[in-house]
Amino acid sequence: MKLVVGLGNPGKKYDNTRHNVGFEVLAELGRRHLQGLVQAKFQGQVADCRIAGEKAILLCPQTYMNNSGRSVKACVDFYKIEVANVLVVCDDFHLPLGKVRFRPRGSSGGQKGLQDILTLLGTEDIARLRVGIGEPAEHWNVPDYVLSKFSKAEAADVEMIVKRSANGVEDWIQSGTEFCMNQYNGL
Repeated sequence: MKLVVGLGNPGKKYDNTRHNVGFEVLAELGRRHLQGLVQAKFQGQVADCRIAGEKAILLCPQTYMNNSGRSVKACVDFYKIEVANVLVVCDDFHLPLGKVRFRPRGSSGGQKGLQDILTLLGTEDIARLRVGIGEPAEHWNVPDYVLSKFSKAEAADVEMIVKRSANGVEDWIQSGTEFCMNQYNGL
C-alpha cells in the first residue's frame, strides 16, 4: 500500500494558491482514480484509489501546512505503512513554475509542512515530489508569496504542471523514486 500526501491549507481562502499545489495534484489523481468517497479521517481528507494495480491512499492534511505531520503520522500508524511507501507532494519556490523534482530523502529545504512530517515520522527518508511555483519577486516576502493565487497568465502552466505531477505520482507508484528522478527531474 502506498500513501501519497498532498500538502496545502484547508478552506476556500487558500484555493488556487501556490502553497496548495499539493492539494491540486491529489485532486487530479482523484479525478483519475478515485474509488468511493473522500472521507474525513486522520485530521485530513482521505481517498482510496487503485493506481498501476496497487492500492494507494491519497491524503490531504487539513491541519494547515505547518502541522501536516500530525495527519500523516496518524495515517501511517493506522495503516502501518512503511516510510518507503510514502510520497509527499509539496510546493517549492526555489524551482521555476513548471518544473518538478523527485527526491528519495533529504532535508525539508525550508518547506515547513514537509519539515513537520519529517520530524514526526522521525526520518528524512521520505520520498517527495517538489512542484515548482516560481521564486517571489524582490518586493514579496515568502509567506505572502506562497499564499498568493496564481495569475491568469500562469493558469496554463499550472494546469500542465499539475497534470505532469499527477503522471509522476502514477509512475512513482509503479516504478519508484529513482525511475521518476530520471524521467522528470531534467524536464
